[in-house]
Amino acid sequence: MVEAVLIDLFSLPANSQNNMQGLLHNTLEAIEKHSSIHAPCVYVMCCQRQGSERKGEQEFLLPALRSFQSLNRKLEVVCAQTTAAALYTIKQRLDEKDLSIIKVIVPTLRKHLMKVYIDHLFTAVYQFEFEDLQVASDCENLQISEHQNEGQTLPSQDVALIQSEIQMYLESLPSLKGELTILRSSLIPGDIFLHGFTTRTGGISYIPTLSSCNLFSSSKRRDPQVVVKENLRRLANAAGFNPEAFHRVKVDHANAVCIMGKTEPHSYDGIVTNQKGVTLAAPGADCIPVLFADPVRRACGAAHSGWKGTLLGVSMATVNAMVSEYGCNVKDILVVLGPSVGPCCYKLPHESAKEFHRIDPKCVRQFDSASPYIDIRRATRILLERGGILPENIQDDSVTDQNQNITFCTACHPDKFYSHFRDGTNFGTQIGFISIKD
Repeated sequence: MVEAVLIDLFSLPANSQNNMQGLLHNTLEAIEKHSSIHAPCVYVMCCQRQGSERKGEQEFLLPALRSFQSLNRKLEVVCAQTTAAALYTIKQRLDEKDLSIIKVIVPTLRKHLMKVYIDHLFTAVYQFEFEDLQVASDCENLQISEHQNEGQTLPSQDVALIQSEIQMYLESLPSLKGELTILRSSLIPGDIFLHGFTTRTGGISYIPTLSSCNLFSSSKRRDPQVVVKENLRRLANAAGFNPEAFHRVKVDHANAVCIMGKTEPHSYDGIVTNQKGVTLAAPGADCIPVLFADPVRRACGAAHSGWKGTLLGVSMATVNAMVSEYGCNVKDILVVLGPSVGPCCYKLPHESAKEFHRIDPKCVRQFDSASPYIDIRRATRILLERGGILPENIQDDSVTDQNQNITFCTACHPDKFYSHFRDGTNFGTQIGFISIKD
C-alpha cells in the first residue's frame, strides 16, 4: 500500500498566486477522486521563486489546502530553488516517518527527469510508483493518467546536469554532529604514510543510525551513494588524499587479497599497494579495519577483519601479500587495529566461540555459556605474532595510554562510532585508510 504521495509542481508556471492556488487545488481534488491512491502523507513540491521567501510561498498556497484539511492525510508544501533541494527535503520527511512506498504524480514531460533525481537520491529501500499529471497550457485543466512514454530516456548531457546539481546542493549542506575527526596512530610514520581512522562526525548523513559521516552505501540502507560520496569528499579534503584514487575492499568476510595493479577479484577483504598517492581503505562498524605499513619497502595495505575473516587469517594473508609482491620483511611491517567491537560487548554462539578458544582460551570469556564474549582483537594479534609480526609493531587495545589508543570499542561509544551490533541493520560505517605519500 502506498505510504506517501509526492506531487511535482516544481516546473509549472506560477504567473499569479491564484493560478498556483487553483492548480494545487485541482491536483489534490484529482488525487482524491483517483481511487487507486491512498496515503497518509502528501508532499507538494514547488519552485521557490528568486526573491521570495519560502514562508510566503507556503502562505499563499494555504487557501488551496484548507478544504483538504479534513482528509486523513498530512499535506506539506516544500518550496526550494532546485529540484534536488526540494526532493532531498522530502526524502528527509519520509525518513523521519520511516516511509518507503511512494506514489509520484509528475507532469508527463518531467517524469523521466524525476526518475533520474530519484535514482541518485534514493536507494532500493524505497519503492516508487509513477503517474503522469497532464497539465493544459493555461494550468487550469488536468488529469492523471498511467505510465506514458515509458521507453524514453534522458540525453546523457541532461543526466550530467542533474548529477552536477545534486552534487552542488549536497556540498552546500552543513556538517552534522560536529567537526570531522580522524584518529591517527603514532606507530605509522607520518613522513612516509598518510593514514587514519574515521569517526561518525562531520558528514551530512542525517538518519540517526547513519549520522553523520557514514562511508558506505548499500541497497539495504537509506543513505544513497551520492551522500556517501560527499562524505568521502569532505574526509579527503580534511585528510589530504585524492578521492578519485580511493580503493575500498569489497567485503566478503573471507581472506582474499587484492594486489593493486593486477586483476581485481570479485570480492576481497584485504588490499595492498606500493603505488604512491593511492588510498586503500577497509570499512568497519564492529569488524576491525586493520592498516599495514612497511616504511622500509614503502608498501602498505588495509584489511577488513570480522570474526569470520579473523578465523580465516585475513590479516596474515594481507601481510603475506606484501611480502610476496613487494619483497617486504615481515619484521618491518607495522600493523594498527582500528576501532572495533570489544570483548566487553561482542558475543557469538558457542560453536563459533570454540574456534577462538582454539586460538587461545583468553580470546573467549564465559566459554561455558550459550553465547560467550569474544575478543577478535586478541585473536588477530596472536595470529599476527605467530606469523612473524613483532609484538612491538602491533597497536591495538593493549596500549594503556588512552591518548595513544585508537582501538576503541565501537559499541561502547555511540557518540564516536557506528556499530552494527548496537544499531541494527540500518547501521553506518567508518573506515581505516592509508596511502604512501607522493
